[in-house]
Amino acid sequence: MTALRSAWSAVGGEPALLPRVSTVVREGALDARLPVRELARACVGACALAAAELGARRAGRAEVPEVRLDDGAIATAFVSERHLLVDGRAPVTFAPLSRFWRTADGWVRTHANYPHHRARLLAALGVREEDPETVGAALAERSSYDVEEAVYAAGGLAVALRTPGEWTAHEQAVAVARRPLVEHEPHATARARALPPLDGSPLLPAAGVRVLDLTRVIAGPVATRTLALLGADVLRVDAPRLSELADQHADTGFGKRSARLDLVADRRAFEELLAAADVVVTGYRPGALDRFGLSARALAERRPGLVVAQLSAWGSYGPWGERRGFDSLVQAATGIAATEGTPQRPGALPAQALDHGTGYLLAAAVLRALTERREQGYGRCVRLALARTAQWLTNGVEPGPQGDLAYGAPDAWLAERDSGLGRLRYARSPVSFEGGPVDWARPPGVWGVDPARWG
Repeated sequence: MTALRSAWSAVGGEPALLPRVSTVVREGALDARLPVRELARACVGACALAAAELGARRAGRAEVPEVRLDDGAIATAFVSERHLLVDGRAPVTFAPLSRFWRTADGWVRTHANYPHHRARLLAALGVREEDPETVGAALAERSSYDVEEAVYAAGGLAVALRTPGEWTAHEQAVAVARRPLVEHEPHATARARALPPLDGSPLLPAAGVRVLDLTRVIAGPVATRTLALLGADVLRVDAPRLSELADQHADTGFGKRSARLDLVADRRAFEELLAAADVVVTGYRPGALDRFGLSARALAERRPGLVVAQLSAWGSYGPWGERRGFDSLVQAATGIAATEGTPQRPGALPAQALDHGTGYLLAAAVLRALTERREQGYGRCVRLALARTAQWLTNGVEPGPQGDLAYGAPDAWLAERDSGLGRLRYARSPVSFEGGPVDWARPPGVWGVDPARWG
């Protein structure tokens, strides 16, 4: 319960509600050297308890529904992208140039799943061909830190493998460790609109909540996918010039609609969406949206009572505050990859646990912000960073006891349904509480084809 207590406290939860949570412990779930299972359970548990609390408040119930955590459901959901099948086809997860590479003095981790990141990586290395052998030869001639700086300077993504000690001494690590797991910034603007009371079954705590989803990849989409499960009207908005990985969208697009908008040419349409939104979730590099007037302060000034949730890889502070990043890169930089393997042969967590864990914790923070907005009338900004979640995993999460049950085949936590993308096999959400939803109301549709308006 220690990790759950920390996560629940981080989102501002009342400790008296923790006894409402019970856990089915399964041996072998998310097995790793670091306490990944405990982190995953805590993040999902905080989210489920926040959902149950908000649902009880809106339904006028004196007692918060009981939350049941199952390590099997959680472990399955934390690798949802691996369980996804589209018409029987397994998804493509990492591109050939997204991997660890040997350098002249160690290892470097690159990320090149998107075409623009791949092009920038090749340009920084002076390589024209997307051939792994050619890229490997270019990297082998340079030091890890040199590659890291050169690729980032070109707008690409590459991070040198560091040991835990090397990361702890880094200036960015010092800045990250000074911050709370979840940052809260109240917005003392005019009072927000009141959400109507809830009735009926299942209990949908976020029913009627309009969520503007400006996120990509895994962590942010996991958060908004979870809010959609709980009844929110989630509209994901992407820029027309950016591409999206079809399988990634199939995994994280459940319950949502997806539109494309140019924030300059289609500004009026965006402002109309913002004027009716309750929550805005952003997952772009810190500062990237500020030039469009989409900083947390600017959003709150234009939409009183708004809940703004911001997600980043490294935090919005320190020397890496404006850098892009992904789970795999954060694992490499923070010493996790060296811990799960060795400095001579890096490893990885059994799941992209920083992404998934931070996603559920972000959803929990939004739900708690909505509960407090209901009681106090004001919005707030919450901020999370993958690097801060990594710091919690490596230094603040205590291993828990093994269970009597084993985590075997994940079939019990998988489902199938038809969609506009084909027949899908997918992982169910691990967020579960008494009387709550058991599945999403709608499957994912084709990315970017929905109208840019609220449902």
